[in-house]
Amino acid sequence: MGMSEIELQNKKYVWHPFTQMKSWVSNEQTVIAEAKGNKIIDTEGKEYFDGVSSLWVNIHGHRKAEIDQAIIEQLGKVAHSTMIGLANIPATQLAEKLVEITPSGLNKVFYSDDGSTAVEVAIKIAFQYWQHCGLAKKSRFVSLNQAYHGDTIGTVSVGGIDLFHRVFKPLLFEPIQIPSPSCYHCTLSVGSDTCSMACVEALEKVLQENNEEIAAVILEPMVQATAGILVSPPGYLSKVRELTKKYNVLLIVDEVATGWGRTGKMFACEHENVNPDIMILSKGITGGYLALAVTLTTDEIYNQFLGDLHEKKTFYHGHSYTGNQLACAAALANLKIFRDENVIDGLATKVKAIEDKLLDIRQLRHVGDARQCGMIAGIELVKDKENKIPYPWEQTMGGAVCIKARQHGLFIRPVGDVVVFMPPLSSSIEDIVCMLEILKKSVEEATSDDNVMSSISGAAYF
Repeated sequence: MGMSEIELQNKKYVWHPFTQMKSWVSNEQTVIAEAKGNKIIDTEGKEYFDGVSSLWVNIHGHRKAEIDQAIIEQLGKVAHSTMIGLANIPATQLAEKLVEITPSGLNKVFYSDDGSTAVEVAIKIAFQYWQHCGLAKKSRFVSLNQAYHGDTIGTVSVGGIDLFHRVFKPLLFEPIQIPSPSCYHCTLSVGSDTCSMACVEALEKVLQENNEEIAAVILEPMVQATAGILVSPPGYLSKVRELTKKYNVLLIVDEVATGWGRTGKMFACEHENVNPDIMILSKGITGGYLALAVTLTTDEIYNQFLGDLHEKKTFYHGHSYTGNQLACAAALANLKIFRDENVIDGLATKVKAIEDKLLDIRQLRHVGDARQCGMIAGIELVKDKENKIPYPWEQTMGGAVCIKARQHGLFIRPVGDVVVFMPPLSSSIEDIVCMLEILKKSVEEATSDDNVMSSISGAAYF
């Protein structure tokens, strides 16, 4: 089938994110024309399950009537006005709701546009906070190996994915990196069965030796998503919170990917009753409709920025679309759906359905590990299961599996050779079972002839 006019236009003008465009323009690509419920639909009318929630943002499905209506109603009033010198209604109401549902102590809300900008806000607030406290030496950040917090310079600085970040190293500030709490890849203990939380010991050593110069520890709670769905062992997060308090260091939790029910609770911090100093939210905040992000802080941090104008304690940071009314209206509707439909309470059976299907997938010859935290799953493909030997990078096996899945009506994406499954929370148990059966079949098909590279997969997957 020949390329459509829109596909030709796309290849001529659009530079896609995380994509090798040489391969992209030489292969046939899918163009999405519409969506409904938990499916996206291409220009040929073919439907696909949205197995990654349109990159982890969609919560209640596409064209959710309540969110559609909230945006339409707001359009009839005002689409956007600046928050520099003005307040607006939806942003004010949303801030109150966010304070109500997030962990105790997070009482102030700073708006931005996406996860990266919200992390930048957190980094700058943490840095400036210690300046106002008279502890100017506290200027460094601790982050995890394989960390991903965004693609702006500050967020790349606290990142740890070499493939994404190494080229920018001359532009970055240097964090103190600690081991990721990933049992499958652990090099600190013999194995998860004998885990002694050596990763926590590594953090304590860093804090003990450097706390006078450390401003904050930043991490994704429970799951390092872009690192390949690395799930931390039980108790890790709460121990990190204990240590940051012990050594007078702020704790920043990046819940961009883990928030909004993804882990089975509204926020991942709730699993271990952790109250951070700073929390970052984005992605699912508007139900997958519009770009919006927030950075929440405590009164203690906020109060350090109060003063007379001549003291210059102001947080000099902002965005043109800060607190955008349309996005905030969508977010308010999103929260109302969570309440009205008891979304969180309804997740347990869905989480169990994923768990049950992963038991089968985990037995496949080339699946080294199948990790899960709530509605998030990662299937790690390996060439040699017994010895944990990965496929050669250029084989793009994760991408090959995803191409097979798309042929069978499921859109998913990998991170390297970890296939990520993160469906909308609105997915029924039947949908979940169907998606994971497609995924299992796709793994079997792609790995049965594992000496064949997929040039198509290499175009769109990293």
